[in-house]
This record gives sequence, C-alpha cells and structure tokens, in this order.
Amino acid sequence: MTPPPELDLAAARRLLDAQPFSRLLGARLTDFGDGGATLEIDIREDLHQQNGFLHGGVLAYAADNALTFAGGAVLGPAVLTGGFSVQYLRPATGRALRARAHVVHAGRRQAVTRCDLLTVAQDGTETLCAVAQGTVLPVAARTS
Repeated sequence: MTPPPELDLAAARRLLDAQPFSRLLGARLTDFGDGGATLEIDIREDLHQQNGFLHGGVLAYAADNALTFAGGAVLGPAVLTGGFSVQYLRPATGRALRARAHVVHAGRRQAVTRCDLLTVAQDGTETLCAVAQGTVLPVAARTS
C-alpha cells in the first residue's frame, strides 16, 4: 500500500504541523507510507501526571494521530478519526514515546488501524506501554 500521490512524508509532516496542539506537544512524524505511520514525542516533565508517568492523555493523542495518519496513507489526506480505543498496559516512562500504527484493513469508506505505543529508553530499548485500534473515515476535502 503506497500513499496516494498527493501525500508523502513531507506532506504528512506539513499536515501534522498545521495542528497547533501537535506543535505544543512537539510531535513529529518519523515514518509515513505503505499503510503505516510513526509519530514520536519527547517525554518531558510537563507531560507527566502526578505519579511521574507520562499522562494517559498524551498516549491517547499519539494513538489518535498515528492511527489517523496510517489510515490517511491509504485513503488520502482528507480523513478523520471515526473512533478509537486504547488499552494501557504499563506506566509510560523513558525519553520518548513512539506510536507505530498500520492499516489492518482498508476499503473505500473506512480503514481499520492498529497502533503500538512504545516508550523508548536512553539506550534505544522499546517497551510496549499501550495498544490502540481505530477506524479512519474519508471526508470531503475542505475548500475554505
């Protein structure tokens, strides 16, 4: 599955950068295409919850965006999240969060996507901390 011709890694990065909340979190796309997307966020103290772990809302944000970008890799750039669920497996600690998503099934009306949420330690070791699944829907492109 290759991305639609109008959507490659550079274009996907521009779409992500157009989201003010993504800029606030410092999110970045590190991989895109072939029915998948990887989004990364540096884990900072201001993104922690009261026990010192990465806040679950940051994990949910990362899952939402990675799932939707993976769906967009096959459906095109005009997509929205139809819904998703996250199962938290362990507290998220480390230097970065990596959300690696891929399309499980795609049709004309939707794409079903999965995402592994991994923390990355200083030595580069990945630890699975959550999993997510979602549905991505094509929408009419905005003209204004």
